[in-house]
Amino acid sequence: MHFFQTADLLCVLDTSSWAQLGEMATLFRSSSAKKIILDHHVKGDDIGAEQFIDFTAEATGALAVQAADALGVPITLEIAEPAFVALATDTGWFRFSNVTSETLRTAGRLIDVGVQPDAVYREIHEQESLGRIRLIGRTLSKTESHLDGQFLLTWILIEDFKAAGARASDSEDIINMLLQVRDSKMAVLFSELKDGTFKASFRSRCAVDCSVLAAQFGGGGHKKAAGASLALPFEQTKQMLIDAVTEALRLNES
Repeated sequence: MHFFQTADLLCVLDTSSWAQLGEMATLFRSSSAKKIILDHHVKGDDIGAEQFIDFTAEATGALAVQAADALGVPITLEIAEPAFVALATDTGWFRFSNVTSETLRTAGRLIDVGVQPDAVYREIHEQESLGRIRLIGRTLSKTESHLDGQFLLTWILIEDFKAAGARASDSEDIINMLLQVRDSKMAVLFSELKDGTFKASFRSRCAVDCSVLAAQFGGGGHKKAAGASLALPFEQTKQMLIDAVTEALRLNES
């Protein structure tokens, strides 16, 4: 891209992982521009950029607002809308424990600029395809309960995507539905990728740190939400995830 050859500054938002940069990683590496990271994730790679990382921030969108304030940049609607999306989605629409009074004050500022929360929610969460609805049904129907309902586990295989007529992105947020079950403390969903490996997602609404769990498999993320990749057969992947979460819950109770 011509932009990468002429830019003075490249800023990576919400990640410092080469894997998550995807096809942009090659362009990023080849650019001679100054590079910075604005992020709130605990684990990442050294991608040769100056880091501005706050692990305590609820969303990178909040950090973007702070950066704009520090630089004296007015918060326009063009800035406010994606910042609000980041705040809302990373806090589960302001229901997660990472929400603070400052989170809501920031959201209020963005609304004052012109963000319409109902329109944003509708655009993100009420545009489902029939394939996604079918995938949700298939995935939830396979849910296993462990430790008297404290730990719920389910999975998505390539055949599920095909049968439902769904895309990989249609699996987004299904895992959070498991934590809607009474008495559930931990949820895991692992999804098969095209190369036969699995992507595992962890969610917690107890003291178990998902980022520590994910780190056991070379992944990372947040305390309440994290992910990792496993290049193992289905049954072995499933059992390793069950064992890891079971042990984490056991240690949490001891």
